[in-house]
Amino acid sequence: MNHTVQTFFSPVNSGQPPNYEMLKEEHDVAMMGAPHNPAPPTSTVIHIRSETSVPDHVVWSLFNTLFMNPCCLGFIAFAYSVKSRDRKMVGDLTGAQAYASTAKCLNIWALILGILMTILLIVVPVLIFQAHQ
Repeated sequence: MNHTVQTFFSPVNSGQPPNYEMLKEEHDVAMMGAPHNPAPPTSTVIHIRSETSVPDHVVWSLFNTLFMNPCCLGFIAFAYSVKSRDRKMVGDLTGAQAYASTAKCLNIWALILGILMTILLIVVPVLIFQAHQ
């Protein structure tokens, strides 16, 4: 009696012809067994940003501001260095590179002029003192 109930409700005897894909899928499931994890496989994507190091020259600019500041070049370089650091924190690497390049150029000029002024302030008084003796 139980057998007739199963055949009566089975999809094979439901009045429709058996579907080939459905029979093949049932055969494959029977051969391989039921899947252990019915959820579809998921993937994880990790974005690794290339750390492009953009030097902002803040320490060099601060040194030039405090010790060698001819024509306020050290202070202007410090301002550009801070702008470069701000651009880098926002994520604008192109703007940070532009400000850092300007700060580097100003720091080089401030250093060269500061060294020349220091040499002149030492050498000229020594030469004047030797000329008077």
